[in-house]
Amino acid sequence: MFEDETRVLIVLPRDLVDRARGLAGRATMSMKLPVSLQIVLRALIEEGLKRPTDPALLTNVGRQAETVRRIRSEARRRPAMPSAPVSRATRRRARPSS
Repeated sequence: MFEDETRVLIVLPRDLVDRARGLAGRATMSMKLPVSLQIVLRALIEEGLKRPTDPALLTNVGRQAETVRRIRSEARRRPAMPSAPVSRATRRRARPSS
């Protein structure tokens, strides 16, 4: 689709995706063109990058970075849950056949 593209997997909160889907629906209705969630997310990223010094954008980035730091820190402090033992039958099925 693009001359130089990279694929990215991103994990987003459901409410944010729902809002972006709503925007895609409104854009589809007003433009009378199909507008996908991917198009909306790409446009939002592009517009956000045009304003790298916008205080609201920087505040949002900082808030998200702190949230990720807190989640990772809490995960390190929690004891690891022991995994359930894997049965031999399950192990045999998991192996690729030759």
